[in-house]
Amino acid sequence: MARGRLLTGAVIGAAAVAGALMWRRRSRKHDHVDLYFADGSMVSFEHGSMDAERLLPLAHDVVAAARFAV
Repeated sequence: MARGRLLTGAVIGAAAVAGALMWRRRSRKHDHVDLYFADGSMVSFEHGSMDAERLLPLAHDVVAAARFAV
């Protein structure tokens, strides 16, 4: 009986650790570019796409300039 409880506790603990690791990995922030247009539409470029690779350095420069200006 005690052996079964120990095994159950170990399985629940391992599942909790695995769930926490998966949640942490999914919540990690990745750079992306969102372009908003005057008509209300939006296009999002995810990290790794060719368009995002071209636009991300420009976006980083704009954010850095905005932080410096404040």
